[in-house]
Amino acid sequence: MRNWNDTRLAAAAFALLMIAAGEAHAGGSVVRVEGNAEQGFRLVRNGEAFRIRGAAGIDHLEVLAACGGNAIRTWDPESASRVTDGESLLDRAHRLGIAVTVGLWLGHERHGFRYDDPVQIERQRQAVETAVRQLKDHPALLSWGLGNEMEGPTSNGANERIWREVNHLAALIKSLDPNHPVMTVVANVNDDKVAAIIRHAPEVDILGINAYAGAGGVGEAAVRMGWTKPYCVTEYGLPGPWETALTDWKAPIEPTSRQKAATYAVTTSDILADEKRCLGTYAFLWGSKQEATASWFGMFLPTGEKTITVDAVSRAWTGQWPANRAPVLEESDVPLANQTIKPESIVNALARYRDPEGRTLAYQWEVRRESDDRKEGGDREREPDRVEGCVVESAADGHVVIKVPPRPGAYRLFVTVRDGEGSGCMDNWAFRVVP
Repeated sequence: MRNWNDTRLAAAAFALLMIAAGEAHAGGSVVRVEGNAEQGFRLVRNGEAFRIRGAAGIDHLEVLAACGGNAIRTWDPESASRVTDGESLLDRAHRLGIAVTVGLWLGHERHGFRYDDPVQIERQRQAVETAVRQLKDHPALLSWGLGNEMEGPTSNGANERIWREVNHLAALIKSLDPNHPVMTVVANVNDDKVAAIIRHAPEVDILGINAYAGAGGVGEAAVRMGWTKPYCVTEYGLPGPWETALTDWKAPIEPTSRQKAATYAVTTSDILADEKRCLGTYAFLWGSKQEATASWFGMFLPTGEKTITVDAVSRAWTGQWPANRAPVLEESDVPLANQTIKPESIVNALARYRDPEGRTLAYQWEVRRESDDRKEGGDREREPDRVEGCVVESAADGHVVIKVPPRPGAYRLFVTVRDGEGSGCMDNWAFRVVP
């Protein structure tokens, strides 16, 4: 659910990126899905079994490799060919030993795409064909990710026009590239959706499922609903803002960083425990973004430091912690958390963190307005404004004195902690100002 491309411009933009990248690779990878529903499935890449320990995102690949990850997924082919420091994403991934599921973005009806419009359909087919022809021989390619939640994040997903077109495109891709499986990615599963895919899209090889609350059991749910092919969990993490408790003024209550880490660790292990049907996972989001808050889904700080959720996933993958671990929240006492408070009140708060390697931590406090640009399906959101003059005093031990904003409204108090060696942490607490 995590991309925002305009399919009307995709083919032209992709062609320009391909020229800039200069990508032309012979002797690409060969990937097969082997097995059956009774005996189990596995991916075989270049003759060797390949279990996906993946991340949903296109940044921080060096960190991914160091943490034991072996795959990423993109949401569009343009990202796969994006050039940074003279090297495309696919080339960098290949150099680091990371395989790539290349996303092929399909239009969403909530964005204005119509699956009964032959002009839009033909344009989309051409864009998919162009991308497949250009990238099919790259040695980093693992599979094709055909679409991402194009059925809509809140619909029952049973629109047969969508799945018939997915089936047409899957057959087209396989005719152009018989060496890589085709996966289609959906927003969670339900009986109607799974039945529609089974009936109308038999050319799909793998079901990719984006799930948050309950992600550890989503594969079993799909099997109960009749899915007999392999699956991947293509996005997972903590429960989303639409799945958590709310304050009295309907602001979502974000889990603490420690709660997030526990959720990622348990969910990763639970999903990967299905060795019979699950081909692997892609943790979301291997990067940072504004979605409800600046810290909800990002496994990295906006300034690039990895967080404790990266450490948790790495341990679940490898059984070991990374060499440098992120700061850990040890104690918090924030009286205004989820409370209504008077304007310009003075509040003393505490959030104390421990660095596993014993480094001195740097604390940064700030107050921001509650987001008023909430979207669905991961669409881009505007970052809320920071409120100046609220931090009266802060100390190196995690104590802070806050002056509540003078204007009524909903706010959040954020703390960002960094170890100076590439790891950090961010937590926040919602509050409301009322005269």
